[in-house]
Amino acid sequence: MSYKIVVDSCCDLTEEMKKWDNLSVIPLTLQIGDYVIADDANFNQEDFINRMLSSNQLAKSACPSPDAFAQACEGEEDEVYIITITDKLSGCYNSAVQGVALYNDDHPESQKKIHVFNSLATSGLETIMAYKIKELADNGTAFEDIVNTVEAFCVNNCFLYFHLESFDALKGNGRLFNLGAKVIEALRVKLICRRTDYGNISLAGKDLSETRILAKLAAFVQKETEGSDLSDKMIIISHVCCEEKANTVAKLIKEKCGYQNIIILKASGLNSLYASNHGVLVSFSK
Repeated sequence: MSYKIVVDSCCDLTEEMKKWDNLSVIPLTLQIGDYVIADDANFNQEDFINRMLSSNQLAKSACPSPDAFAQACEGEEDEVYIITITDKLSGCYNSAVQGVALYNDDHPESQKKIHVFNSLATSGLETIMAYKIKELADNGTAFEDIVNTVEAFCVNNCFLYFHLESFDALKGNGRLFNLGAKVIEALRVKLICRRTDYGNISLAGKDLSETRILAKLAAFVQKETEGSDLSDKMIIISHVCCEEKANTVAKLIKEKCGYQNIIILKASGLNSLYASNHGVLVSFSK
């Protein structure tokens, strides 16, 4: 059976993924004042972050329309797997569900099987889920088994921790958990946050030292994966204009854990907007 994987642009693409001929990426829209761009392959992280830093207007995003997801379902493939950012941070999931309904209404005789995955996360976790789907589909796994396996994998085996230096974008767009962001920034407390099993953001740890907070970030990865065979598992470190920091985190994780496949990526446009300058996101599975 032929298949297609569809992701929104919150998915941080590896170089390998960019070569997949059965992958479609649906871009979100990014905006800073009158400056509006699609979060696509032309996104320039450094330019966008510089615009954010120099603007007195809040950077915002808009999710794709249901029609964009409906169009992504077109084609000769027998199966379509759609992955979106958590529905707690964006309307992408709901838009995708509506898009599938539109497609089915327009193609009442279609036998195509379509499923929308709510990643309950962002960034590299969409990436890891896409790899999992591809692995199963390439091995001939039945559609229903892929759906059930990946849904369980997302909740039970996938994790996202991140360290941000600025909360302005999350706070301004109403994405921040109930925490005194102004107080935290005034005290210059450095935080580690995590995604919950429900796709929300929660506080995982804090410290005054950058060195210690990065060590704690690696320690959280170690704790979550303790006792697991990680030799064939993937960990993705996405960064916003801070490759050196990402390399430091990768080194610390490699020293503490058994990951052989550590991938460092520039965060996508949406992830760059919300993680802001010098943010680091660590997505991993066990």
